[in-house]
Amino acid sequence: MALDPLSQTLFALADPTRRAIVQRLSAGEATVNELAQPFEMSVPAISKHLKVLERAGLVEQGREKQFRPRKLRPEPFRELAGWLDGYRRYWDESLDRLDDYLRELQRNEGVNDEPERKAD
Repeated sequence: MALDPLSQTLFALADPTRRAIVQRLSAGEATVNELAQPFEMSVPAISKHLKVLERAGLVEQGREKQFRPRKLRPEPFRELAGWLDGYRRYWDESLDRLDDYLRELQRNEGVNDEPERKAD
């Protein structure tokens, strides 16, 4: 079953190794060997992670003499950011309502903090 582009992006980013590769590539192009250096895994294992990122359209392979550096592609990240933006608005509005409610509770609490008078 083929996944839609957003699902492919989320699947690719679900793995911490792939997220680390994306983070490294955000600093610029890198070869597979350069990408493999900080990990305790083989170059073929890193290549498999890169294939997932490439299928999702997050990374593309360049051609530079005998090297084939990888680099990030911005389009899938824009789509993901747009999708997340709707949820960010939802949470911002929800948190604003919660903040208003807590302020109201604090105001009401201040009114109820007056000392009680004893009946003589």
